[in-house]
Amino acid sequence: MMNNQARTQSTLKNLSYVMVGQVLGIIVSIIARIIFVRTLSAEYLGLDGLFTNIITVLSLVELGIGPALVFSLYKPIAEKNIKLIKSLLKLYQRAYLIIGSLIILFGITVAPFIHYLIKDMPDMPHIHFIFVLFVLNAAVTYFYSYKRSLIIADQRKYIDATYRYGGFILLNIVQCIVLIIWKNFIFFVICQLIFNIVENILASRTADKLYPFLKSKNVAPLNKEVIKGIYKNVKAMAMHRMGSVVVLSTDNILISSFVGLLAVGLYSNYRLILTALNIVLMQFFEAAKSSVGNLSVLESKARTREVFNKIYFMNFWLYGFASVGILCNLNPLIELWLGKKFVFTMEIVLLIIIHFFLEGMRRASLTFRDAMGLYWYDRYKPVAEALINLAASIILLKIMGIGGIFLGTILSILTTGFWIEPYILYKYGFKSSSKSYFIAYSKYLSSVVLAALLSYGICALLPETTFLILAAKIFISTTVTNLLFYFLFRKSDEFQYFRELTIEIIRRTVLKRKRLPDAKTF
Repeated sequence: MMNNQARTQSTLKNLSYVMVGQVLGIIVSIIARIIFVRTLSAEYLGLDGLFTNIITVLSLVELGIGPALVFSLYKPIAEKNIKLIKSLLKLYQRAYLIIGSLIILFGITVAPFIHYLIKDMPDMPHIHFIFVLFVLNAAVTYFYSYKRSLIIADQRKYIDATYRYGGFILLNIVQCIVLIIWKNFIFFVICQLIFNIVENILASRTADKLYPFLKSKNVAPLNKEVIKGIYKNVKAMAMHRMGSVVVLSTDNILISSFVGLLAVGLYSNYRLILTALNIVLMQFFEAAKSSVGNLSVLESKARTREVFNKIYFMNFWLYGFASVGILCNLNPLIELWLGKKFVFTMEIVLLIIIHFFLEGMRRASLTFRDAMGLYWYDRYKPVAEALINLAASIILLKIMGIGGIFLGTILSILTTGFWIEPYILYKYGFKSSSKSYFIAYSKYLSSVVLAALLSYGICALLPETTFLILAAKIFISTTVTNLLFYFLFRKSDEFQYFRELTIEIIRRTVLKRKRLPDAKTF
């Protein structure tokens, strides 16, 4: 049985590995993007973003099995029920084999018609073959996912992160070399496919070494009650999967269909930075998810809610700080990185930032919902969110242009996930009212707006952007935001908790101590 101390240490270890990997990955990605735009046209950049989104839509056949798998493993792992773990993994192995095969089948079927999604089709050779390579790259991942899911559910995400980010960094280096020597997009994509295969094989072999029982052929069939529970979760997650795909992965398809590949290329640069930043921030929650799952199985609802309040506070601070930083520095960064012709207007950037913040503030609720397996209770929410998003985005796109897509997504969040997700979590997870959640949200939002006004107002006084001015803006937005948050929340229980935890981590690092006292754990 994992205690409070072990859960915290596991979370911190997972987080440290992921953060280092992600930071290195971001640096390599930025360098790779510079080489990409200088060796290939912006249309190829748009093609890469478009195909990535189409593949995400095709992955709807996954039906949310991944989160359901990880959730179903928490209890048997906590109870060390090897027999049940083996049976669950066998089921998911078969499911993922079918999913990967279906993605290949659907992808090959769609390939001949792919040009209909591109307005003003540019002169690009072998565009259909390139799409098939994207399809194969996506399908390969599913053939090995079940073993990696066990590693993650067992609170060993640091192992998965080592392979994921190590492979990503090496891939980008090789792709840069390929672009410099051959300037060939097909070779660029083939490298991605090869690295994906090798990475998954290595991760799979590591899982076999960590869990020798994976090689056992003596696997008992699952009883009907377990299968019924899994089916219920998968059915609910299928709706969540559909909603998230429509909301998060149709932007480039709409832009390509109504505006063109060049606009997709421009947006892809913003999306690269925001996605990288979002992935970094999400690791705080992903690293804690398996520990939260363990916590919800072994601890009381009151204790689980107490931990949620801490993670919710962390959620606000991280995404509030990040949103203010993006507001002040995103356009100057794009301008210095790629040039003025790749910059959006400030009105569009503001919509992108609002979407980033609203989506980010859902992390704490979604982390606990996933860890506690509450998918069933809000299963219709993603369907409503997807329909509102798609309809609003198309209507507003025709009225406002590209900014209408982001405004449509904002409206879909405010009318659904913003209030439904915390309501479900509190009602069915904590068995209490969600009033305190929205009171806290209003305080957090007001703090972010105030920090944004102060930071942007000061940064606007600085002269034309240079690298030195950008550094000054980053310093200003960082200092103003964090000082304001500190003065507003320094006396709160959540701030005091993280303050003491940080001090203890530093003390342990300096003195090379191996333990954290229970009082500073989740």
